[in-house]
Amino acid sequence: MATLNEEIQRRRTFAIISHPDAGKTTLTEKLLLFGGAIHIAGAVKSNKIKKTATSDWMEIEKQRGISVATSVMGFNYGDYKINILDTPGHQDFAEDTYRTLTAVDSVIIVVDVAKGVEQQTRKLMEVCRMRNTPVIIFVNKLDREGRDPFEILDELESELKINVRPLSWPINIGAKFKGVYNIFENTLDLFTPDKQKVSERVEIDDVNDQRVDEAVGETDAAKLREDLELIEGVYPEFNVDDYLAGQTAPVFFGSALNTFGVKELLDCFVKIAPSPRPVEAIERTVRPDEQAFSGFVFKIHANMDPNHRSCIAFVKVCSGRFERNANYKHIRSGKMMKFSSPTAFMAQKKNIVDEAFSGDIVGIPDTGNFKIGDTLTEGENIHFKGLPSFSPEMFKYIENTDPMKSKQLEKGIQQLMDEGVAQLFVNQFNGRKIIGTVGQLQFEVIQYRLLHEYGAQCRWEPISLYKACWIESDDNDALEAFKRRKHQFMAIDREGRDVFLADSGYVLQMAQADFPKIRFHFSSEF
Repeated sequence: MATLNEEIQRRRTFAIISHPDAGKTTLTEKLLLFGGAIHIAGAVKSNKIKKTATSDWMEIEKQRGISVATSVMGFNYGDYKINILDTPGHQDFAEDTYRTLTAVDSVIIVVDVAKGVEQQTRKLMEVCRMRNTPVIIFVNKLDREGRDPFEILDELESELKINVRPLSWPINIGAKFKGVYNIFENTLDLFTPDKQKVSERVEIDDVNDQRVDEAVGETDAAKLREDLELIEGVYPEFNVDDYLAGQTAPVFFGSALNTFGVKELLDCFVKIAPSPRPVEAIERTVRPDEQAFSGFVFKIHANMDPNHRSCIAFVKVCSGRFERNANYKHIRSGKMMKFSSPTAFMAQKKNIVDEAFSGDIVGIPDTGNFKIGDTLTEGENIHFKGLPSFSPEMFKYIENTDPMKSKQLEKGIQQLMDEGVAQLFVNQFNGRKIIGTVGQLQFEVIQYRLLHEYGAQCRWEPISLYKACWIESDDNDALEAFKRRKHQFMAIDREGRDVFLADSGYVLQMAQADFPKIRFHFSSEF
């Protein structure tokens, strides 16, 4: 029997993030392929179409071909237990992705070689920086025409504000793409376009080996040596501690679709990526190797099965060992709870699990007991630090169209907000409810779900707002003066905190200039 510590050391829990269409789902699928969790590539993609009954929600996924809900997948690779959280790339669901990042120990960012760093990637990187999460970058789609690898490295450094260090290097790109030299292990991998099998590897001692010339031709071999010399000259030697501190990002090149460069990424990843790390609670730091179990809910997924209106709360295990049917304390309510059917996921397949360790993600059937951020422990009263809500960028008034159904509407709004789909603000001037989201798509999702899950109809009314920001001040008089001056634009959020609704960027700047004693926050974690 492995000890608790051995179990923790072999865990690797990470998220894959990227801009839509950079190849995130494809990369996830190829990692599962190496883990033996699926046997043919294309399985993840085709499942999305075939599995019609997975949930109502997925209707939206199927129609648009995008991932809107984070998938959780676990598999074994060699001696390691790997937990991947595949996140939605679509920016309308960014909030879900931000939250997922609180539950992982490291991140792989996928970048398209032709498009480089896109806006969504920048935002996600900011969240990683806030938490000093270690990052590995995978530059994808090298079998298509794209930009010069050095240009991409410069852009990664300047756009993501992080030092980079290539650990593999491409030999040409696009139609002439011949393979990748693995700097981390000093091997040469030759590219053959094939979606199902892995390309051949040439065992060499170093890059000056004659076999390199035979494999890729003299011109490309010379160019490769020149590039590598430049890399050694420009970039400092790779240091694992800098990576773990979130200061340096190793970069790999490949083509996920053709299963190329993925194994190199995975082999290096399991060696250098962190095992579960200590998690900050308000009261103290919780270490993964503590004996007592603790964990927090980072995501709630409603209606995974439309026949049973069930929700599943995803719990990240932060310390100790989680056991089925054991009594745990739900800190917010103070109640003791038992879970008879906790599940672990392999994409859509759920298996009931008897135990889970630090770093694992457990699905717990939820009948309305959980909110995002809830803590479970063996009895100790601790609260894990908040999951940030970011300032929404789109706002609408929500109005009830059927007065007979106001209770259903209330309940629906409350549950969807618990799930973290959007944020609710109540205007203190006229008492109207305002829903704030990060994308247009959420309004459609909310309306659809209120109708289909709660039997409540709502309509949206436009409101022109620029940003919602949380305000606070050490000077109470200044705060009251601000609230009086801006009373038409003041709202409260669900926690009862003051929120200023600025209707333009100019108004916000002026408010910041006129009221120096007030602090304006654009994320609810302050």
